Amino acid sequence: MKRISVIIGTRPEAIKFGPLILAFLKTKEIDLRIISTGQHYELVDQVNELFKIVPNKNLKIMVPGQSLTKITNEVLIGLKEDFNEYPPDLVLVQGDTTSAFSAALAAFYEKIPIGHIEAGLRTNQIMLPYPEEANRRIISQIASIHFAPTKIAFENLKKESVLGEVYLTGNTVVDSLLFISEKAQIPKIKNVDFIKQKIILATVHRRENWGANLKQIAKGLKKILDEHLDYILILPMHPNKSLREPLEEILGVHERAILTESLSYNSLVGTLKHTKLLLTDSGGLQEEAPTFGVPVLVLRDSTERPEAIKAGTAKIVGSNPNKIFKEANNLLTNQKEYQKMSKAINPFGDGKASERIVKYCIEFLERNKK
Repeated sequence: MKRISVIIGTRPEAIKFGPLILAFLKTKEIDLRIISTGQHYELVDQVNELFKIVPNKNLKIMVPGQSLTKITNEVLIGLKEDFNEYPPDLVLVQGDTTSAFSAALAAFYEKIPIGHIEAGLRTNQIMLPYPEEANRRIISQIASIHFAPTKIAFENLKKESVLGEVYLTGNTVVDSLLFISEKAQIPKIKNVDFIKQKIILATVHRRENWGANLKQIAKGLKKILDEHLDYILILPMHPNKSLREPLEEILGVHERAILTESLSYNSLVGTLKHTKLLLTDSGGLQEEAPTFGVPVLVLRDSTERPEAIKAGTAKIVGSNPNKIFKEANNLLTNQKEYQKMSKAINPFGDGKASERIVKYCIEFLERNKK
């Protein structure tokens, strides 16, 4: 029986790996080993519980304020030991996090084939986002099998003439949403009535927005609330103090700005289902919101998900408070413009990405028997 090691570092990875892991566990051809790096261990554990997934090992690398170098070093050391003890025939990584990059590098050093889930995303600006654009480009250079979530991502890989096999699969986040949607819970948040109130959801966490950009974004969000008195803002807060403090300073005293702790994934999905408008720098939420017809304003200067822009489900607004307000105000006051985004077709897949990836992995291992 062939062994595949799946490496999970952050909550978005756990969300997108969840349905894929369940699909692998249904097969008899694969011995699946699940390894958590511990980069976001509490957030990852919440998602794993939803899918009833128990990792075989946790590297427990999480240290407050740790550097990218520290994460990379700890993952390399931890995975070398695990790969030596339980040699895999294929290592799967997802996306573009430092955990994914480090895991791919660890596998490459041990001459183990790498499968890259969500391959081919590009902004074509090496520092935007940082370090994700570099991470995913490096993974593409060393992976043996690439699973592109969209046609644009597939074409990016073909243009780059990457080595290995390239497949168009769809995005597993759609699989995940369909799995979770029925179980999604409306969170209990003080002073929030999800049925009666109009809700704007915002999330900010990207390194490119740390510092001055974060304050600008907060000012833009405040301006929206000041102008639209019938709306409330829900803003789940990242654990990192560098992200919390600027948001708390500008929005913390606003009576209609609800700053909450990070929401569990099913609570986040429950919130999204009742949201009128989403403002975010999250890549995953750009993919998730169209399933529920929620327009997305992207709080970045570029996106590696141009499919959303092309399909009309998302619009880039950056961090300028005036532009943030202008675009949000346009959607909240112009029903025609709102419906245009809300009714746009979801470009991220049909919910069958996981079964395609399992099929391609089994076929790959069959063709590459040792």
